[in-house]
Amino acid sequence: MINYIFDFITKKLFKERFHNLGYLPRWIIFLIDVFIVFVAVLISKLIVYSLSVKFSGPLSLEARVSIIVAVNAVCFFIYRTYAGIIRHSTFIDGVKLLVSTTTAYLVMLVLNYSSIFVFEHQVFLTTGLFLSYVVSFLLLFLFRIMVKFFFEQYMHFEDKKKLVNAVIFGADANAISVANALRTETPGRFRVVGFVDKFNPTRTGKSILNLPILNYSKKIQVILRSMKADALIIAEKSLTKEETVSLVEECLEYNYKVFTVPLISDWEDQQQISTKLKNFDIEDLLGRKPIVLDTFSISSQLKDKTILITGAAGSIGSEIVRQVIRFQPLHILLLDQAETPLHMLGLEINDIDNIQVTSILADIRDKAAIERVFDQYKPDVVYHAAAYKHVPLMEENPSQAISTNVVGTKNLADLAVKYHVERFVMVSTDKAVNPSSVMGASKRIAEKYIQALHEKRAKQKKHVTKFITTRFGNVLGSNGSIVPLFTKQIEEGGPITITHPEIIRYFMTIPEACQLVLEAGAMGKGGEIFIFDMGEPVKIIDLAKKMIRLAGFTPDKEIEIKIIGLRPGEKLFEELLNDTSKTLPTYNEQIMIAEDVCDDFESANLTLMDLISSFSAISNEEIVAKMKKIVPEFKSMNSIFQTLDK
Repeated sequence: MINYIFDFITKKLFKERFHNLGYLPRWIIFLIDVFIVFVAVLISKLIVYSLSVKFSGPLSLEARVSIIVAVNAVCFFIYRTYAGIIRHSTFIDGVKLLVSTTTAYLVMLVLNYSSIFVFEHQVFLTTGLFLSYVVSFLLLFLFRIMVKFFFEQYMHFEDKKKLVNAVIFGADANAISVANALRTETPGRFRVVGFVDKFNPTRTGKSILNLPILNYSKKIQVILRSMKADALIIAEKSLTKEETVSLVEECLEYNYKVFTVPLISDWEDQQQISTKLKNFDIEDLLGRKPIVLDTFSISSQLKDKTILITGAAGSIGSEIVRQVIRFQPLHILLLDQAETPLHMLGLEINDIDNIQVTSILADIRDKAAIERVFDQYKPDVVYHAAAYKHVPLMEENPSQAISTNVVGTKNLADLAVKYHVERFVMVSTDKAVNPSSVMGASKRIAEKYIQALHEKRAKQKKHVTKFITTRFGNVLGSNGSIVPLFTKQIEEGGPITITHPEIIRYFMTIPEACQLVLEAGAMGKGGEIFIFDMGEPVKIIDLAKKMIRLAGFTPDKEIEIKIIGLRPGEKLFEELLNDTSKTLPTYNEQIMIAEDVCDDFESANLTLMDLISSFSAISNEEIVAKMKKIVPEFKSMNSIFQTLDK
């Protein structure tokens, strides 16, 4: 019966009458505070009179009360204590009240002792002033606490059953701010049931915000189960990357949701804090060491220079643009054939001070158009990221792979030599190593050409453009890559499609890849192929399961994983070195140099020109056959071109 009455009051009465209650105007809060002071003065007078203290001053009771109220009202106005939203009151609001009432009390003391020179007697009883000061502050503070408590409780009435029980990992100021923010969040998402303190076991058994502090002495899934929690919110910033990844993977294994929140700097804006709470991204679970760049070396290559970036509108090219900007080049040339993405990138970076940005709509296959760019702008450094990269599509269109990845690269390399470019940095791929696809073979042909070209120019001791190749694996989140595909499939309810249960790939994030491209471009002496430390290989089926769990679903129950078979040209395992290559270390442990045998330029150029002169007029089989002569290690897999290897 009692529960029924409580539910009726909270759900019916409060919901219907206060659901749409807005914020009170500031002048009403001001009047309420003034009224509270008036009540506090009366209470203090009653306490004084009850003590049988006799006081006869020169002013009437009404005048004394009016003066006290008026002085407090002026202090409220000065310190703007009425400006805060009562239901969202914070520690700062309490401090403002204390300062305001204290200032009013000190002003009254000054007036009281000054009145001796005018009336030869004190106007107020000093004890009464102190009592009114204490009672005023307590009542004003209590009023805010009660309003805040009311709204916090009311906010949870209508959706208590929908709230997710969550434990916060951390028990410092950052964690407390997160808990407070989640309590006041509208609509609510979480019910915080406790904190986990890893670094201070002496606090175990104590509480914060009336919630228990738990010791991290057991596995996190045991703690979550004991607290009947469904989610973990990681607010502890002292954790290492490895510890964080371990926590997340343990939660995902037992189907607990995991969230993270950045370091809180603005404690007053609790609504902003709650919006920063987010799911872990798959990039957060790579467990890679942070990249430390030689910024001085990179800056010396890029500062006050003209930089040409091909494929600038793509995922890799656009990130190279954003990172190059940090090193204050004089002029950035954005070259791409994709009109809309290029336009959007130009809008994004066009208003950067002291850096000129020019968007150039052109195709690297059109040598005449590209030469006009070189002739007009005279770039000092070229980052070549333009390429066709999708393996199955290039299996069906080998002529386009040759046209863009080979002819386009040759056009740029030849023009770089002609116009005395200082550095030419080519973005390649691990698929160029022992290639099994047309795409990989086309990138390997491009690598071989620019290596041979550099060697030829170096032997002739002419002005040497430093040709540098960077080779890395799959990039998380790039256009058309596996992570956006899996994300889309999960949003659609599945299934997630995987080509083979044993397929393995190396991954790095777009910013990581581009940082290493800049670093390798700066350290290169010319002719090198730089390969990047890609970390541990990732099984694609494990990646899919993690993404499903991060989205809050269960693999093969709510979201199906479907095996569809290897695509044309696709390998089970990618490689970063071919069978005859060795590696040399560099001063950056995440970048190595692949020692490949460099072809003689005359013979390499002869075979390449034979391919280029005929690819548009011959069949796909003939194109691929010529590619296999240029790249003997090119062995097709899962492709119609496998017959050419017999």
